[in-house]
Amino acid sequence: MPETELETRLKNDLKTAMKARDNDRVGLIRLVLSELKYAQIELKRELTTDDVVRVLKRGVNTRTESITQFRAGGREDLARHEEREVELLQGYLPAQLTGDGLAKVVDDAIRQAGATSMKDLGAVMKLVLGQHGALVDGKEVSALAKARLGG
Repeated sequence: MPETELETRLKNDLKTAMKARDNDRVGLIRLVLSELKYAQIELKRELTTDDVVRVLKRGVNTRTESITQFRAGGREDLARHEEREVELLQGYLPAQLTGDGLAKVVDDAIRQAGATSMKDLGAVMKLVLGQHGALVDGKEVSALAKARLGG
């Protein structure tokens, strides 16, 4: 069963963390590997790099929401723990397209889709996420496309 580069890196980092007795990192990587296994079972196929990135991004988003909740509840210790996990997870994510690079991708997708109004937003999103899924943030793509399409 072939694995992605990210899965291999996670497994190697798990071994390193276990040898270093870094229990926080060991726990986080084990959790991520478990989530990847569940995703593979759910999809009934081998995972692609985009699938792995999606699982990692979901982990970052979940923890970011937790940080807000912990801070609102006065639990700074738990918020700091979640922040450390976010940093660790972000270390596995590929660099995201931003600024001019993202604008070019969105503009190209608008041209390819022949989009002229907000009703074409779905087609633009499908093109961008299909071609650059792991490298873009869907919320940023949506906001940029809406601005370009007059929404």
